[in-house]
Amino acid sequence: MSEEKNVPETLASVRELIAKHKLAEDPSHRQDPFRQDLGSEEVAARPQQPLHALLERMAINDIAKIIEALGPEERLVVWHEVREERGEAILEILSDEVREALIVDSHFRNEKTAVTAFELRNGRLSQIAVNTPYDLKCLKPIWVDLVAPTPEIRAWVGRFFDVQLPNPSNLTDLEASARFYVEDNGEIHLHSDFLLDSREGSRNVAVALILHRDVLFTVRTEELPVFRLQRLRARTQPGYVTDGKDVLLDLYAADAEYSADALENVYAALEVVSKHVLGTEVTDTEAAKILADIAREEDLNGRIRRNVHDTRRAVSFLTRGKFLNADQLEDARQILRDIESLDGHTSFLFGKINFLMDATVGFVNINQNKIIKIFSVASVALLPPTLIASIYGMNFQGWFPEIHWDYGYPFSLILMTLSVAIPFWIFSKKGWLR
Repeated sequence: MSEEKNVPETLASVRELIAKHKLAEDPSHRQDPFRQDLGSEEVAARPQQPLHALLERMAINDIAKIIEALGPEERLVVWHEVREERGEAILEILSDEVREALIVDSHFRNEKTAVTAFELRNGRLSQIAVNTPYDLKCLKPIWVDLVAPTPEIRAWVGRFFDVQLPNPSNLTDLEASARFYVEDNGEIHLHSDFLLDSREGSRNVAVALILHRDVLFTVRTEELPVFRLQRLRARTQPGYVTDGKDVLLDLYAADAEYSADALENVYAALEVVSKHVLGTEVTDTEAAKILADIAREEDLNGRIRRNVHDTRRAVSFLTRGKFLNADQLEDARQILRDIESLDGHTSFLFGKINFLMDATVGFVNINQNKIIKIFSVASVALLPPTLIASIYGMNFQGWFPEIHWDYGYPFSLILMTLSVAIPFWIFSKKGWLR
C-alpha cells in the first residue's frame, strides 16, 4: 500500500523525522570538524523505525523523488532505511549524478555471500541471482560475479563453467609477479586491487578477474561501489557492454573514475585544513587534530596512487597480450591516459600534504618556543638579584656599611627589585619581549 499523502507533504514528514533523529543523536558521535564525511556509521547501523515505516508505505517512484529532493546527508539517512530488495529498483530511477553519489557515499561493509549472473538482452545487462547450480543451466552469461563465496559455491560454479576460481581471502598473499597470467587452456587471470574509500577508512580490496570463453568471472570478499556502478550503468544504458572483455575494461575505467572522485575528496579535505592552518594561530590541541587529518588524507592519497598503478599494470597486460579488439584497445589506451593524468594530481597532493605537515609542525615549534622563552626570560631576570644577594651574603666587615644600617635589609630588597625592573623596562622599550 502506497502512502496517500502527496510528495511535498511526505517530503516534509521525512525531513521532520530526520530532524528528530539529529536532535536525539549523541554529541560524542558527531563529525570531526576537519573532515566533513557525508552521513555517519551510526546512522547506517541504527534503524529509524518511524522513517522506515513511512518508507514502507510509499511507492518506489515516490521514494526516488524524495531522495532527489533531499541534501546529501539527509539522503543517506533515508537510503539506509530502504529495504535492500527495493534499493536496486530505486537506483535505476534516480538521476546519474544522485545515483553515483549515493552508491559511493552509502557503502558499508557487506560480506554476505552472493552469486549473480549477467546476460546480455537487447543490448543491456540482465541481472539474475544464482542460488543453486540448476539456476545456471538455462543461462548464457557474459559476467558472473561472486561476493564472499564459500568453497562449495566456488566449486560448483567452477565445475559448470570449467574454470578454476580462487579463494578471494588468499589473493593478498600472491606475489606481484604472479597476479597477471594466462593459463594453458586460455584463461586470462588478473588479480587487481580496487579502491574503497568509506566512512570506516580507506583500503584496497583484492579482486580476482578471470576471462574464460568470453565470460568474465569476478571474485571478491565484499561489495564495492565500482562494481555496483558498473552493474547499474550496463543495465540502464543500451550498448554499454557487448561481451566479458567490455565489462572488464569498464570495471577498470570505473575504478579510475572512482579514484579521481576520491582525489577530489582529498582536495576538499586539505582545503579545509589549509584554511585553518594558514588563517589563524594554531594551538597544540588543534595541531593534533590537523596532523591526524593530514595523516588520514596522506594515507588515502597513497592508496589511490597504489590503486591506479595496479590498474595501469592490469590494462597494460591486456594491451600487450593482444586480447582486445580495435575498439577495446582504444578504450584501454584512454584508461591509461586517464591514469596518467591522475599521477600528476597525486604527486601534487603529496607536496601539499608535506607543506601542511611542515606548517603545522612549525606552529607546534612556535608554541613550544613561547614556553621556553618564558623560562629564558625568568632565568635572565633572576640573575641580577641573585648576584646582589650573593654579594651581601658574604658579610664582609668594613666594605658594606649598609649591613649595619637599620634599613639595610629593605635597601637590599629594593636594590634587587630595581635590578629586575630596569632590564625588563629596557627590553620592553626595544620590543624584545614580544
